[in-house]
Amino acid sequence: MKNGVVVTLLALVLFAPATFADERIGIFETVLESSLSFSETDEALQRAMADSDLQLHASHVVRVPNERHQAKIYVLTAPAFVAAAAAESPRTISAQILRIAVFTAGAEQKTFVNMANPVAHAMVYYADSSNYAALRAAASDVAGQIRQLVKKVPGNSLSVQAPPLRTEKHYRKYKGDGPARMMAKFRTWEKSQLPITMGTADTFDGMVEHVAAALASGTIAGAEEVDGWEVIARIHLRDDAVYFGLTNPFIEDKMIRINSQFRSDVIEGAAPFPGVDHVAALPTDLLVVDDGYETLVLHYGQMWRMQLYFWDSGYRAFTANVNVPNKIANSIEAAVTAQR
Repeated sequence: MKNGVVVTLLALVLFAPATFADERIGIFETVLESSLSFSETDEALQRAMADSDLQLHASHVVRVPNERHQAKIYVLTAPAFVAAAAAESPRTISAQILRIAVFTAGAEQKTFVNMANPVAHAMVYYADSSNYAALRAAASDVAGQIRQLVKKVPGNSLSVQAPPLRTEKHYRKYKGDGPARMMAKFRTWEKSQLPITMGTADTFDGMVEHVAAALASGTIAGAEEVDGWEVIARIHLRDDAVYFGLTNPFIEDKMIRINSQFRSDVIEGAAPFPGVDHVAALPTDLLVVDDGYETLVLHYGQMWRMQLYFWDSGYRAFTANVNVPNKIANSIEAAVTAQR
């Protein structure tokens, strides 16, 4: 009888549910090892998304250095999740942007699918909400929807938390990681939302159009230069909040190269860029919100944002590339204010 109790307790420890505070939760989650080619997986994934309750807004083929891997991201929303968060501040809409990535990795260039974990994002952006538990549950439902739609794609369905890994307590007070917190200036997500420009509340629609026009007027440079930004997603989530998803060759090249460089233990000759498994960090966010008093154009401090998604690269990666986040942030600000 005692042995049975011990076995039961051991099982509870080994298979504890996601509510335990010390569980390590990935900012990404790997959901499929496909048995198909990249293009076949991509096509099957599109069909599955079309049959789901999720709303697809955009897709983007990621420029992997030297074209050594293939990668593509999808930007979606879940109407039920957006509705559940309708009473929250418009500044929290980043939590409602869903990203699914399909990419090739490993010596055999197998195709995988992962997602930016909706639960981890809800923990960050809704940490102080009086409806935190309900919003966390809504995010968990969305993650479940993504897992279910991916099961329609042939292969091995998974639910593997992928690094960077953190506890719920860490996410809810997220200000960066380790000694690099000082690089992020010990800022929470809200303090890391930096205003680029602002106007009176009645200028909201005009500000949205200004931002779109300013970004469209720029010339997109190659991977060596940070200039120019592509709007791969423009999502009017609610009357007081519009999301712009931005990317360019520079940010794609840097995030893949830097993360890969500091994961040398898993680099293989035919697959030199393991950092391709982090492309669901794209696109980077630009928000136009009406907070009830004024219209704000906001983006995130890139050091904070890059720690959130790329901390597994390690502290040395951030110290060796300390100027990269500022270059990206300054370029976004310059692009938005170009015609102001």
